[in-house]
Amino acid sequence: MRDYFIRRFLLIPPTLLGVTIIVFAVTRLVPGGPLERAIMESQQFNSASGVSSQMAGANMALSEAQLEKLKEYYGFDKPMLASYVDWLGKVVRGDLGNSYRYNEPVWDVIQDRFPVSMYYGLVTLIITYIVCIPLGVLKAIKHRTLVDNFTSILIFVGYAIPGYALGSLLLLYFSVRLEWFPMGGFISLSFEEKTAFGKVSDVINHSVLPLICYLVGSFALVTLLLKNHLMDNLASDYIRTAIAKGVSFRQSVTKHAMRNSLIPIATTFGQNIVLLVSGSFLIETIFDIDGFGLLGLTAILDRDYPVVMGVVLLASFLLLIGNIISDVLVALVDPRIRFQ
Repeated sequence: MRDYFIRRFLLIPPTLLGVTIIVFAVTRLVPGGPLERAIMESQQFNSASGVSSQMAGANMALSEAQLEKLKEYYGFDKPMLASYVDWLGKVVRGDLGNSYRYNEPVWDVIQDRFPVSMYYGLVTLIITYIVCIPLGVLKAIKHRTLVDNFTSILIFVGYAIPGYALGSLLLLYFSVRLEWFPMGGFISLSFEEKTAFGKVSDVINHSVLPLICYLVGSFALVTLLLKNHLMDNLASDYIRTAIAKGVSFRQSVTKHAMRNSLIPIATTFGQNIVLLVSGSFLIETIFDIDGFGLLGLTAILDRDYPVVMGVVLLASFLLLIGNIISDVLVALVDPRIRFQ
């Protein structure tokens, strides 16, 4: 087992290297980069200031010296390979560069938004597994009963509605009309002035509607995945044999069928680590949550390539770590797995 995990951890650096090379190349090759946008904004400024279009077109609204400074600032003054090597060297030293938009270190920008997405991701993950695993077991045991049919309707209706669309409806009804919950954000403006209990209540009050949107999609996946596999295992010969030997149905479910049914859940568990920080940029946009997912989307739209590279690097690293965690969980659940 030790050799297996050593090999898995040794594969992380080359995998990250390949991912970052591809993303770095894309940021350099796609049109409309930060340099082009700076030139366009300068041309628009000159047009608004009354500078003739002929003069602006002749010198592209910027002198050669200014263009060289812009290229140096954005890192376009070197070939792509040399620029990537420079960026990689900074990453090894713990420097992800500076954000074009925020004019701050990328790591500081990510750190400011990381706790917010981590909070929503952890709460969503905990509630999902606490509710969906018992619900999946109940639906498998009570298959085609009133309980199964009623919960299936609720699950499929929730799954059919996109999270961002549901968020808009919840804001319109519960925030605008009833005024039960705030319009958005993570905390209120007077958060620092509140007591400890008031701060907790404020965070919970801001979290109710976004968490509903996060949960509706994951509920269906985990519940039905566990239900279907548990039903398959309950119909297997080893369960019939256990019951024929005098094992109670409850013990057959909890000690035998349940363990095998958790294998697909354990397989996908590690992938949820990325969701802990990435979240949903659409839900974060609807509720004005300044989280990690919205940061990545904003960085792409604003061509803030250092932030894009930082987000991709962190998300890829967490995904690789999550896959290793999934392997560990599968080995704990399935005794047939032997790492070599």
